Amino acid sequence: MKLAILFHRLGPYHHARLQAVADRCEVVAVEFSRVDKTYAWMLESSERPYPVTTLFTEQDVAAADVSEVKRRLTAALSELGPDAVAIPGWSTAPALAALHWCAATRTAAVMMSDSTAHDEPRKWWREAVKSRVVRMAWAALVGGGPHRDYVTALGMAAERVFTGYDVVDNAHFAAGAEAVRRRADSGRARLGLPERFFLASSRFIEKKNLPRLLEAYDRYRRGVGARAWHLVLLGDGPVRGRVEAIIQGRRLGDWVRLPGFQQYAELPTYYGLAGAFVHASTSEQWGLVVNEAMAAGLPVLVSSRCGCAPDLVADGENGYTVEPTDVEALAAAMQRVAADDCDREAMGRRSREIIARWTPETFARGLQEAAAAALAAPCAPNRLPDRALLWALMRR
Repeated sequence: MKLAILFHRLGPYHHARLQAVADRCEVVAVEFSRVDKTYAWMLESSERPYPVTTLFTEQDVAAADVSEVKRRLTAALSELGPDAVAIPGWSTAPALAALHWCAATRTAAVMMSDSTAHDEPRKWWREAVKSRVVRMAWAALVGGGPHRDYVTALGMAAERVFTGYDVVDNAHFAAGAEAVRRRADSGRARLGLPERFFLASSRFIEKKNLPRLLEAYDRYRRGVGARAWHLVLLGDGPVRGRVEAIIQGRRLGDWVRLPGFQQYAELPTYYGLAGAFVHASTSEQWGLVVNEAMAAGLPVLVSSRCGCAPDLVADGENGYTVEPTDVEALAAAMQRVAADDCDREAMGRRSREIIARWTPETFARGLQEAAAAALAAPCAPNRLPDRALLWALMRR
C-alpha cells in the first residue's frame, strides 16, 4: 500500500509519526507549507526515510490563492499516485482540495481529526454541512474517545474509525528529562530556573486561559506563602503583553518566569526540571503538551475542556482534571500536587504508564488500520454536487 500523508507543515511531531508509518508501508508526505505563522520551529534539513513534497516553500498556504492551492495539490497527488490519502481535518482549503481529488479519482480518503463536539459552540446548519463533508471520507483516524464519538455522530461508520492520531515521540521527552535530572543544578543554572516550579507551555492566545492561570497561581502562592513553587510559562504570542501586565499588576515578577518559545530540542530540559505540569485551556482539541509532560514523568493538571483529558488523566493517579473557569479549584489543585505529602514520583510513574499506550507506533498502527478499512469499504460515490460543495467551501 502506498499511503500519502498530508500535514500543514512538517515539524518534529509529524516526523516521529511519519517515521513510524514508514516502518509499516510505503509513505509519501505532502507538506502544504514550509513556513507558517503559528509555530517558530527551526527549518530542518535532515534526511527522512520517506519522500516529502512541499506545495509552498516561501509562504503560508493559508495566505495562498485557493485556485493555486487546488492546482498544486492536485498535481502533487496525481504525480504521487497513492492508494490512500490521509487528510488533516475538514475545514482548510488544502484539506478540502485533497478530499476533492480523492472524490474525483475514487482514491480512498482517511480523515485525520481531533475535533470534539465541545471544542466550540456548534450551529446546526454548520454541522449539517460538516456531516456531508465527513461522509465523503472512507475512514477516520481520530485522537481518542471524545473525537471518535464526534466523528461518528457526524456520520462516519463506527467500524471505520480508529484512534491514535495525537501522539508525540515519548522517548525524546523521557530521555531528555532523565538526562537533565542527573545534573539538575547545572541545568537550572543554565536556564535561570528556580528549584521548584509548575510548568505550562502554550501559545499565548486567548483560549489558553493564561490570565485565569495566573490568577489561580496567585491564589495558590498567597495561600502557602514562602513555600510556594514558582511558575514558568513557555511560549509566546499576541496576548503576551496582557500576561506581562497581569504579572506586574499582581506583583508576581519574582515568582513567574517567561522564557519565551522553546525549540523542540530544549523542551525536555524544562519538563525534567519541573515539579508538575498545568494546562488550563478553555478549548483544546487535544493538547499534545500533556503527552510531552507525561512522557517526561510529571503529574499533570489538565483542563476538562482539553480533548486529551478523558484518555490521559486518571484523577488522583497521575494528576487532576480541573474546570478551567474555576480559579479557586485550579488553585486548590496546584496546592494539592505541590504539597509535601503528595507522592509526585508515583504520579509521574503513572503518567508514563498511561502515555506508553500513545506513541508514534500507536499512530502508525491506527492509520494503517484506517487505510486498510478505507480500501476495503464500498467505493464512495463520485457525486458532482459533493465536489461542488467542496469547491464552494474552499473559496468561502
